[in-house]
Amino acid sequence: MSEEELEKLKYPIGKFQFPTSYSKADTDNHIHTICHFPQILRESVKYLTDEQLNTSYRPDGWTIRQVIHHLVDSHINSYVRFKWTLTEHQPTIKAYDEKAWAELSDAKYDAIEPSLLLLTALHLKWSNMLNNLTEQDLKKTFIHPESKREILLHQNIALYAWHCDHHLAHIMNLAERNGW
Repeated sequence: MSEEELEKLKYPIGKFQFPTSYSKADTDNHIHTICHFPQILRESVKYLTDEQLNTSYRPDGWTIRQVIHHLVDSHINSYVRFKWTLTEHQPTIKAYDEKAWAELSDAKYDAIEPSLLLLTALHLKWSNMLNNLTEQDLKKTFIHPESKREILLHQNIALYAWHCDHHLAHIMNLAERNGW
């Protein structure tokens, strides 16, 4: 497999680019994506067998099962980061080792239904919170400890809308390539 082909499997919708500006319409679209993602994800995996769930979306990549559990882990962390940013002045958030988390037994072997249920509930709460953010809230920032980057909440909303679409594309592209 060529580097170009591998890159397309890793980033099927392209790498995320932090927006330098935003509009209310952009933010509303990103929130819409976050809001509806659990339902779309559930529909995309509802007929997959255990064997299919245990298939990697790319060489040396996670299985679909790991991706689904990763989505819950990542989005819970993001939800908490929003809460910190809304209640503290420019907090330095806690990073986590997503690769190590994906290698834990729950991510590798557990049924996906509990994660789909948790993702649904989480996104409902998260979407309600996001829909009530003010312009002032959207300009609040947190610091990522690894990059030392100052991230605006409107940027983080865009990042997680991309994150939803990014991993959904992993699943959908694998299903299409394998004729599922």
